[in-house]
Amino acid sequence: MAMQFRDDGDGDGLMAEINTTPLIDVMLVLLIMFIVTIPIQTHAVKMELPVAAPSAPPTPPTIVRIDVDAAGSVSWNGEVLDHAALEARLGAAAAQTPQPELHLRADRAVPYAAVAGVLAAAQRQRATRIALVGNEQFLP
Repeated sequence: MAMQFRDDGDGDGLMAEINTTPLIDVMLVLLIMFIVTIPIQTHAVKMELPVAAPSAPPTPPTIVRIDVDAAGSVSWNGEVLDHAALEARLGAAAAQTPQPELHLRADRAVPYAAVAGVLAAAQRQRATRIALVGNEQFLP
């Protein structure tokens, strides 16, 4: 029983005492658990990690700017191209290792078909590094 009642002898009532034995038992169990688990937490495994050799910083990729103006004409780094020349340049760019980054910038007034034609040509030539730039002009 956790609490015992006894008469203290002066006749005025009962005196209540708490039995602290179960509390001490719980504290001892917790103390043993902490003693057992602390060495596991402080145990460290010594490892020799490989050290990377210093290498040259990566070279920035070549950037090719493809512009599509409001009339739908396409220019490659400022040089106006027809559809066949664009296909040839995209094929040459796709064959390079690493591929250059193609930054496609379309005018706000250009029909979507012109931009989709450039993207389709890049896909046919297997150019994979394409970015659409200049979209910030559409933000409010």
